Amino acid sequence: MADPGMTGSDMADSDMRRTATIERTTAETDVTVTLGLDGGAVAVTTGVPFFDHMLEAFGRHGLFALEARATGDLAVDAHHTVEDVGICLGQALSSALGDKRGIRRFGSAFVPMDEALVLAAVDISGRGQCHYDVTLPIELIGTFDTTLAKEFMIALAANAGITVHIVAFAGENAHHIIEAAFKALARALAEAVEIDPRVSGVPSTKGSL
Repeated sequence: MADPGMTGSDMADSDMRRTATIERTTAETDVTVTLGLDGGAVAVTTGVPFFDHMLEAFGRHGLFALEARATGDLAVDAHHTVEDVGICLGQALSSALGDKRGIRRFGSAFVPMDEALVLAAVDISGRGQCHYDVTLPIELIGTFDTTLAKEFMIALAANAGITVHIVAFAGENAHHIIEAAFKALARALAEAVEIDPRVSGVPSTKGSL
């Protein structure tokens, strides 16, 4: 555990590794997620190709180390797989953050993708909630149910204990809108989890998050 008197600068200079691995096995899925907040390789295999593409974008644009492997009841649909990966990723994020000393806490990003424009705003608040204001023109991208993007965001926010707002300001292509949302969330999270040398302790007037 970090020294309570450590500043963000002290933490940045220390040998603390902000990584976590979460495993989840149910009658519906078997999921393992490893997340490193300070960079590394990205490797994703969930059996849901479009979702893999989104997770890879999330890892690369957030500059995270991310390994996600899942098998699920895809003969039913992808819902359980996508949601359970979100649960594991949220829990990994919470665990990797530790006591949250020295972090910026807040982050936001606008991401354009051709005609689409999406905002993500994040508060590492300890209060898991997701507000998702995104309208999509179609229900399927290939075989991927587009409503599952929201289910993933809800699961991640709830299990990470963070407040997430996703707002689409423009967009006609569902692929572009969802990809912009994943990239915006990644960029916002990268800002929020960054160690700031000016921060002393936990960034909250309550003294905890």
